[in-house]
Amino acid sequence: MSNVPPTPSGLRGAVDLSSLVDRAQRPAATAPTAPGAGGAPAGAAPAGGVSAAADGAADLTVPSLVLDVTDQTFQDVLQLSTIVPVIVDIWAEWCGPCKQLSPILEQLTAEYDGRVLLAKVDADTNPQLVQAFQAQSIPTVAALIGGRPLGLFVGALPEAQVRDVYEQVLAAAEQNGVSGRVAVDGAAPVDAADQGEPEPEPLPPHHQAAYDAIEQGDYATAIQEYTTAIAQDPHDQMAVAGLAQVSLLDRLQGHTADEIRSAAAAGPSDVAAQMAVADLDISGGHVDDAFGRLLDLVPTVFGADREALRVRLVEYFELIGSDEPRVVAARRRLASALY
Repeated sequence: MSNVPPTPSGLRGAVDLSSLVDRAQRPAATAPTAPGAGGAPAGAAPAGGVSAAADGAADLTVPSLVLDVTDQTFQDVLQLSTIVPVIVDIWAEWCGPCKQLSPILEQLTAEYDGRVLLAKVDADTNPQLVQAFQAQSIPTVAALIGGRPLGLFVGALPEAQVRDVYEQVLAAAEQNGVSGRVAVDGAAPVDAADQGEPEPEPLPPHHQAAYDAIEQGDYATAIQEYTTAIAQDPHDQMAVAGLAQVSLLDRLQGHTADEIRSAAAAGPSDVAAQMAVADLDISGGHVDDAFGRLLDLVPTVFGADREALRVRLVEYFELIGSDEPRVVAARRRLASALY
């Protein structure tokens, strides 16, 4: 039995892309949206417009190593994944954890110098891809290898853990004969040390301290740092989301999924046991299950137990995103149960 949440190095099962795979048989889009359109993060470029490299230095040239992908241009990504593995990042503009994770994904993709591509999918404007990748929470990160999808992880992770995921994806791709390299169209080959890329904007001190602590597995220190950041600025939404996420990791640390689910099954009215299994559901991306479990319990308890459920649900709302439709519905249901 393994500890939970699942380690990011475990490449989790394939997802169903049957509703979109048929598009790979159609001609590639010839007029994709302009780079960065649709609110994509800076540096994202549209999928499409790929061509064979003329000098043999790479198997293919692409507009960018970071591609802005839509429901309509997804066939391009399927084709590209037969050359190099493609990391798929399902994100949204309002998602705090997405803003923590996206720079890490983009940085690592650049470091691997054409051996892997990053496909950015805006969850708000691409419902077919969200459904196809079973993205119940964002950010959701998956991979495509030879047109075949693999689920990777949900939520923002530290750079060291994301790097481990990249290594495992590349190893799996090589085992499946996908070990090519792409080049950016018009870019001259340079050493990574000579690229002169601007340094990323530094995180605020308490955020950086929390981030460093998470990389070391020191969740208690990370909680303290995020709590301090919130005390200094109660409107620091990234700190609020970070605190919710690291608190979830801290609660799950040292427990197994079997232990948690057995305790919940044995105590259907045990608030602590039900909150623990809801944590497990959230960590696995099963947002509706977690919300439903705790919301069903709220009207049946009173006093400290009811307050504990309220606090835990509010924490989940911060983690998932206050504007997410499931959060809006759950918040309304919670208010009705409380008042």
